[in-house]
Formats: sequence, C-alpha cells, structure tokens
Amino acid sequence: MVLAMTKSAPKEPKAAKPAKPERSDDDRRIQGMVSIAVPADRVTKPVFGKHGFASGALVVDWPAIVGSAVAAHTLPIRIRFSPQDRSDGTLEIKVSNSAFSTEIQHLEPLILERINGYFGWKAVARLRMKHGPLPVKRPIRPAPPEPEPADMARLDAVLEKVEDDTLREALARLGKYVAARKP
Repeated sequence: MVLAMTKSAPKEPKAAKPAKPERSDDDRRIQGMVSIAVPADRVTKPVFGKHGFASGALVVDWPAIVGSAVAAHTLPIRIRFSPQDRSDGTLEIKVSNSAFSTEIQHLEPLILERINGYFGWKAVARLRMKHGPLPVKRPIRPAPPEPEPADMARLDAVLEKVEDDTLREALARLGKYVAARKP
C-alpha cells in the first residue's frame, strides 16, 4: 500500500472504444408524432400471438368482417393452425348463447368466406364454437348539456378576479361542468 502511494502505477494502454451495439426494432425510440397503432402493436402483439392472432386486427375489425348482427353475439378467441402451415386453421369463437350458435352453424360458409377475404388467403377452414358470456360493452356517456346563459355570466364574473391563466381555465372547465349538471 505504501509502495503504491510513493510510486506511480504504470499506465495501462487505452483500450479502443467498444463499438455501439446495433439496436433491434424493439430498442428503437419513437420520436415525434406517431400513430398510436405503432406502439400499441408492440404491446398487443405478444398477447394476441399467444392466441394465434398475428395482431389484434381480426379482433378489432370483427364487426366489419362478419357484420354487426353476428358480432353482437360472438367474439373471436383464437386461431389454431397445424405446426407446418399457416392456412386451413380453426377459428375458435365465443358465442353468447346456444340459440345463436345454431345460427352461426348455418352462416359458417359465409363467415369463413368473409374471414378468408379479410386475410387474403384461406387462413381459416372451420369454426369452433364455445358458449359463454361475452364481455360487457360500456355505454358511451353523452356530453353534459350546455349550462344556462345566466350561469355562464355569473361564472365569468367570478373568474375575472383570477389572475393565473392556467388556474382560470381549469376553474372555467370545472364551473361549466358543475353548472351543466345542476338540476
């Protein structure tokens, strides 16, 4: 220890800087404005991939593919293919009740034609139905009604006293919401 303090240690030759590792597609940072589909696909692809879907497009576009009447009572669950091929698969769908499953059996050729037309090749050869409840869709709440002009005038008079612009805007939104919901 004493020797190290008194003598200067020999300098080691500087090593070359390591090359920057190449970034994979998963490491890329997204800069600027990008469609929500790009980052959402990175999140949803592994989840949908476990169920045989290449992406969530079939699930999202299901009402457009099979029609709103069929989509109201069905939901695609997974696609199963043979290990060697990505065609002639079996699409497993959840059906809300057994009465509608009979209807699906009669519509199966038409549904298969629409699904394969969506994919662009004969991806699905048959349907397999499972019975069970479908997820409940939340109703979309309507926008609150506009407040009365007298309430808005009173709100504007109170807000004139607020000096901070950001606070004034926030209080205006809150006041408008409260005034609109007043019975």
